[in-house]
Amino acid sequence: MLNKLDAELSFHQNALRLRGQRQELIAGNIANADTPHFKARDIDFKTALQNANAGLAGETVTASKTSAMHLDAGSVNQDSSAKVLFRNIAQANIDGNTVDMDVERNQFVDNSIRYEASLTMINAQLKKMLAAIQGS
Repeated sequence: MLNKLDAELSFHQNALRLRGQRQELIAGNIANADTPHFKARDIDFKTALQNANAGLAGETVTASKTSAMHLDAGSVNQDSSAKVLFRNIAQANIDGNTVDMDVERNQFVDNSIRYEASLTMINAQLKKMLAAIQGS
């Protein structure tokens, strides 16, 4: 029973995790819109979700310091199924920054709506399962 429940929800769990990671990347792009030479980043959501559903699990990555002045970052959990890519450049700025605020805002809203849709679908699935268990 528990394996069936896990299988039912794993797709949405993977989708939510990747949507959250993508939202952080897009927010980082927006925050660095005025940073010279910053390159906008994103993930290929479709490929990342396919990899996550195929069972390619996350791995722990330890950040290394290149200077004694750097802060210790420790280790972070990074999903190997979500390879971070640089966004295609529509029009580069004179300072080398590739963030297009119109694109970033659109992607941020689109990703947010899809995140909410995944939550709504999970809620509906849980209500169906609860109804089936209770015999309603």
